[in-house]
This record gives sequence, C-alpha cells and structure tokens, in this order.
Amino acid sequence: MNTFPEGLKFKYNWRKYQKNFLDNVEEYLTDNHLHIVAPPGSGKTVLGLEVMLRLNKPTLIVAPTLAIRNQWIQRFCELFLNIEITPDWISTDIKNPSFITVTTYQGIHAASNNLKEIVDEETDEISSHYTISEVVKKLKKQKVGTFILDEAHHLQNTWWRSLIDLKTEINPTIVALTATPPFDVSGAEWQRYIQLNGAVDVEISVPELMIEGDLCPHQDLVYFTLPTQQEQLKIEQYHIQANQFFEEIKNDNVLLNAIENHSVYQNPQLHLEWIYENVSSYTSGLVYMNFRGKEIPEIHFEIIGDEQKFILEFDFFWFEELLDFYLFVDGIDFKDSEEHRTDLENRLRRHGFLDKKRVSFFENKNLSQILNSSMGKLQGIKDIADFEYSVLKEDLKMVILTDFIKKEYLSTEKTNTFDLDKMGAISIFEKLRRENLQHKKIGVLTGSIVIIPKIALELFDEFCMKKGIPKVSVSELSYDSEYLLVNLSESIKHDIVHIITEIFQGGEIQILIGTKSLLGEGWDAPKMNALILASFVSSFVLSNQMRGRVIRTQKDNPEKTGNIWHLVCFDGNSENGGQDFDIIRKRFKTFVGISSKDNPTIENNFERLNIKTIENIHEVSLINQSTFASASDRKSLSSHWKTALDKGNILIEEIQVPFEEMKDNKKMKMKYLGKMIGNLSGVAVSSFVMFWWDLLVGMFRSAKSINSVTSFSWFAFLFGAVGLLIYGGKFYRALQQYFKYKNIAKHIELIGNIVVKGLMNERIIRTPLEKLKVVSSADYYKNSVCHLEGGSNYERSQFIQTLQELISPVDNPRYLLEQKRNLFFIKKNSYYPLPEIFAKNKKSAEFFCNTWSEMMEASDLIFTRTIEGRKILLKLRFQSLMKRNVRIEHLHKWTR
Repeated sequence: MNTFPEGLKFKYNWRKYQKNFLDNVEEYLTDNHLHIVAPPGSGKTVLGLEVMLRLNKPTLIVAPTLAIRNQWIQRFCELFLNIEITPDWISTDIKNPSFITVTTYQGIHAASNNLKEIVDEETDEISSHYTISEVVKKLKKQKVGTFILDEAHHLQNTWWRSLIDLKTEINPTIVALTATPPFDVSGAEWQRYIQLNGAVDVEISVPELMIEGDLCPHQDLVYFTLPTQQEQLKIEQYHIQANQFFEEIKNDNVLLNAIENHSVYQNPQLHLEWIYENVSSYTSGLVYMNFRGKEIPEIHFEIIGDEQKFILEFDFFWFEELLDFYLFVDGIDFKDSEEHRTDLENRLRRHGFLDKKRVSFFENKNLSQILNSSMGKLQGIKDIADFEYSVLKEDLKMVILTDFIKKEYLSTEKTNTFDLDKMGAISIFEKLRRENLQHKKIGVLTGSIVIIPKIALELFDEFCMKKGIPKVSVSELSYDSEYLLVNLSESIKHDIVHIITEIFQGGEIQILIGTKSLLGEGWDAPKMNALILASFVSSFVLSNQMRGRVIRTQKDNPEKTGNIWHLVCFDGNSENGGQDFDIIRKRFKTFVGISSKDNPTIENNFERLNIKTIENIHEVSLINQSTFASASDRKSLSSHWKTALDKGNILIEEIQVPFEEMKDNKKMKMKYLGKMIGNLSGVAVSSFVMFWWDLLVGMFRSAKSINSVTSFSWFAFLFGAVGLLIYGGKFYRALQQYFKYKNIAKHIELIGNIVVKGLMNERIIRTPLEKLKVVSSADYYKNSVCHLEGGSNYERSQFIQTLQELISPVDNPRYLLEQKRNLFFIKKNSYYPLPEIFAKNKKSAEFFCNTWSEMMEASDLIFTRTIEGRKILLKLRFQSLMKRNVRIEHLHKWTR
C-alpha cells in the first residue's frame, strides 16, 4: 500500500477558520513544516488528519499518551473511514510500522531501547539510551514521508534527541499540533522546539473560537475548603514550631558569635568573589547582626552600595537565608560550631522545615501536602457535586479528575468503612457513594480500575459487542450491589476508555471520576458540562488541557455551558491564604476566561473572578455561597461572553510593570528638571549679556570711554550669542530627556521600540517595522502595561520576554547598560541588564547599546565578567534582593 484509498473525505463540513487554514495549507508547507497552535476544541486532530490525506504518504503519528494515541485512530476511523473496526494498515507498534503508525513519544524511546512500555497502576503514567537505527530502518522500508507530532511541548531531552535523529535520517514533512506552545521557556529551549516543529504558521485563540461558536460559554469557579480539625491542628503546630525556632534564633549567641567571626564579615574586601556568588547569604548575616544590635562597619555599606545605610527587618525570609548559609553554604568558617550546626539541622529536619538541604518554613513540601491533599477538599467535591446535580438534575455530566487511584480504599468485605484520609479516585468515589442521597449515577475510569453503575451494564455490553469484544467479566462490589467492577482483560483494555466515555455521554454515568493522566489531555466527551479539578500535582499546562475537556461545544445542544471548579484549601494561619491559594493564583495566569465583574472582560489573571480578600476563615462559607449563585446562573454566561467578545478582536499579551519597579524614572525626571532649570538660567544670563547695551548703555552715556564700551558691547554680544546657543541647545536636549522620563508609560514604550529594533537585527522579528506598534499605558495604580501590536504570536511573545529581561531586577547578566548621571551633584548611575538574546556575542551587544544610546540616552556597555563588572553586579544584586516582592506580570487581554 503506497497511497490512501480513494474517496476518503471528512464526513462533516469544515468550520470557517478550518477552511481558511486548509485553503492556504500549501503555502504553509513550503518549508516542509506545518506548525498549528490552537486551543482544545478547535479540531486540531481532524486538521492534522486532513493534511495527512493531502500529503498522501505513509505517516508516523506521535502522541504524548496512550489515550491520545487511541483517539487519533478513533477519529480517523469515525470521521474519515466511517468504520468502527481499525483496518490492518493502521499500526500502534513502532517496531512493526504500517502505512499509518500511531505511537507515543515514550513508545519511540522504548522501541529504540528494545524496552516495553510500562503503565504505573497508581498514576496511569507510562515509563520506559538510544539506538535509533532499527526504528529508522523500518520506517524507511515503509517509506514513511510524514510525521505528525501532537503536543510536542511534552518532549523530554532524550525524546527530543531521538525525534531529531529520526527527522534527520528520514527528512519527512513535519506537521506539529499544540494547544500550549512553550513560550515561557528559555531562548535555547524555544529554538530546540522550533528546530523540530518549524516556526508557528497558524494561531487560533479561545475568544476567536467563541466567536465562531466552536467553544461553549464557560466559567472558572473557585471553591474554598478548610482543613479538617486534625489537619488544622497539624498546621497550627507547624506555625507554632516555626515561631519557636524564630524566637530561639533571635537569642542564639552561638549563632551570633559564628556569624560575627566569619571571615567574610571580618575582612570583606578579601572575599569579594565569595560575596558576589553568595550575596543573599552575605546579606542575611548583615540583617541578623543588625537585628541583634551589632554595629555594621562602613565597609559593608560600600560593598553593597547601600548609601542610605538601610538594613532590612529580620523576618522569616532572612531567617531561612541565614540558616541555609550557616548550615550548608560554608562549612569551613563555621567548623568550630559543628556540634551546634548538626543539632540545629537535625531538629529542623525532624520538624519538617528542612528538605534536600533547603530550609523552608511556610513554603515547603510537608505543609503543602497538608493543604493540597486536604480531606476538606473531599467534602468540597461532594458539596459541588450535590450543588450541580440540584441545578442540572438528569442533565448533569460531571467529570472529576485527580492524581492517584488509591485502590486500597476498595474493600472485599460486605461493608466499606475505611477512613477516607487520602485523596484519590477511589476515595472520591467512596465519599460520593456513601453520601449519595440524590441517587446520582457514579463511575470510575482509571488505567487499572473501572467501576460502572449496575444500571449501565446493558449499554456496556452493547458497546462491547460493537467493538467485537466477547463477553466481559464484571462483578458486584462486595459492599454495594448497585455498582460493578469491570475486569480489565487484554481484549478490552485498549477500548475501555472509549466504551466508558460513550456510557457517560449516554447519561448512564452522571459523575465520572478519573485520573488526569488518563483523561486529562486528548480525551473527549462533548456532553460534559461540569469539571472538578481535584488534581494537585499537575503542571499548569496540564491544568489548561484538562479545562479543555469541558469547554467543547455539543452538536445537539447549542445551549450547553461549562463550569470548571478549582479547589483551594484556605490556610487561615497564613497572611496570604497559604500555599494552595498561591498555586491557584499562578494557575490562573496560564489561561484566559470570562471575568465575574459587572462589565465582563476576557483576561488571564485570578483577579478576574472578583473574589474579595478573605480576612478570616468565617468568610469562606459566604464566598462559596456567592460562587454557587454565580455557578447556578448558567443562562447569563452566554450574554456575558457576548458582551466581553464585542469589546475586542484580538487577544494580546502584555507586560505589567509595577510602579515600584520604575522609581528610578522619578529620579531621572528630577535630574533633567534640574538640568533644564540650570540651562534655562544659562539662557537668561546669555541673553542679558547679548543685549546688555540696550539695558545699560544709558548709564554710561556720560562716560569718556564710550567707544571702548561700544567695542566691549560687541564682544559681549558675540559671547552672549555663543552662550545662548550652547545653553539653548542643552536646555532643548534636557527638555527632550525630561519628557522621556516624565511619563513612565511612554518611557516603557520607548524601551519597547528599542527592543523591537534589537529583535529585528537578530531576525527574531521578521515582520516589517511599519506593521508593528509598541503600545503602552498606565493603569489605575500607576503600573505600566505594554504590548506589541502586529507580528506573529511568537514575535509578540519574544518581545514581551525580552522586554521583561531588560527591565527586571538584575540577576547575573553577561552585559550591563550603564547610564551615567549626576543628580544634585551626587553621582548615581542607572543600570539595565542586557537580555540574553543580545548578550550572546559582542556584536549583538554593541548594536543594542548603540540603539539605546541613539534613542534613549548615551550609555556604556559593561562586561560583567571582569573584577569591576563583578563589583557593579554585586551592588545591583543586593538591590534586587531588596525588591524581592516586586513582580512583573504577564497579562492576556481581549481588546481592539
């Protein structure tokens, strides 16, 4: 078989944006690469299959999971071949490729090593160095000419190398599909990603799909839970012990003596290299000694460039840094305190404040585990399930995704009274089953355990027959005859996900509990209308993928809406609500959605939910009730989305720079205001000298030396004219610089334009300059926001990333831009770290410096790998430590 059977065609009509894409697909393929970025629900899979048909060559399809691998085959059979049984020219065995071979990234890795794919029963994850020759030989024999790479952001280093080797050996046409390109990775990683997949050709956003009607109206909802009484006691004990350690260290004379006598504080100038490498440790010692009432010698302020001699308060941040320094950073100078250090380390470890040589009191694994896996969330899941059923009744199609199976909570006894003290698919099932007063139909779908309601057995058998699977063995749960445990034999193992999904779609399962590794990415159930994310260890990318399951439209239900529930265990002992709350705030930065404001917008931050600050645990219940009220009003979702969509036509990524980050602007503005005043005075004096004759000659009319006065007047006129030109020019230049710094947003815009020119010089941005525009403004809080209009998604993302590097606190750049300035007779220079993309070679660095000097202000390029450069870096890194709470944010907004 060398070509596809004739007459193969997609059985439905193409969506508008899909048709536009297919009409231009030949143009995209001119470089033998096709790279599509589109969110879940946009039909990436069918587009990939259609491109495969048009290329009409033997094809290798590579997917990240077994579920997605099976989905490719299912979609092709259903939507193009119009059959249910997979033809023999489609293979899932990379060792025995066929005309179409569908495998996983791990599968290629395993085949190259002659290993088997192994599925972890607890997490459903696949696990399996590289001799690629056998795989290459078999693919060449099959004359494979097309590679389809699905969600290639999953690639690990070894997998990437293997695919690059395959690509090099076979030279296929690459078709890459992803919902989440890794825009946030380093420049080197991005280049690696592009090397395999090619540049992004087509980009589709969620709002665009909403406009086309390809995604249903949906909303993200946060449900707050509280720790159980037992967990609360653990958390309180944790905080008590942390404070006890803090109080102990406040009066620890052994520690104080060790820090005071450390060589770096006795002779700091002899240890500048050490200080540079360990600036936070060095600073923690200064903060601690100051806290203990010790006078800090002048030399230390000179080293760190702290002219105000301001020492920060000794808090838990500096407490952790100090202990890291004392216990792990330097074991030589603290050798005399060995016994004290060992005792302190052991006590920290016993109390859970030390993990892998890292001291952490409130952001550590033990405390995080209590909150993330809190059994209070189990009650929260039940509350949400009961609520959604009360609203939707028989129409409820809910999925609950979690991390683990926890099959130990199944019992073979006549009753199941296990204490549900760990989160997992079976413990969630047991919680809902035991307290199922509404008689909801509940099912479980994992890689090793499948449970269905007995009422679904007839439909289950029917789907098995359609798949050609002989009678499948099932057994009643020993403690509940209403539920059946499915025996996962080899005959059904590969089809079980599809069969249970169809039962769920048919309504015989209303709540389906599964693991995120099996159902999180690629799995499709369009009728799903509620999702609970009970996954606590998943990546932010996977969180977004899981959301994609519920936002798909349903053909026979145009009124479908989706609720996406996020669980947060609130820690009332923490000022910011605890680690779990922090995680959810970060998670919301990874996807856009509708806001809960009266005037709805589409953006990507947590603030869009309009949840007020929680002052104490007693407010949690009120906030949840308010969330339930929003969740029940599904009819308003469509109108809210329409209102928000009407406000824009493009999704932009912009950078938000806190006002505190640009405080140097005010100083620069004052500098140039002072220069303006000085130069204006020079203009005034020069003018006076030029025209002094008209003012004073009358006073000398009676003088005998009138001729000499006249001669001097001409000299003064010429001298004044020169002075007017000089000071007038200086005044004009100072006025220009004043206006550059007067408006912070305009200043950011100017920096942005410099970045654009630099990126164009590096050929990162290829769009013509006239089609690009840097846009900036200030928000209500005087923060500056900036984005790039025009160009590709990749170009805009690289612009944001590069701009952020340029205006962020200094870490360890290869080059610095130095702006020299005198402010009221005080020399105080400004520094900007040169972004990595411009620091790779001196030519690029000098180009950017020259552009900066032309457009902003004359500046010097400082190479930081010299002694003088290191001294400057040390001072700047100290200043960065002082700004540790200042964060530059990335925002996505739907706008015009």
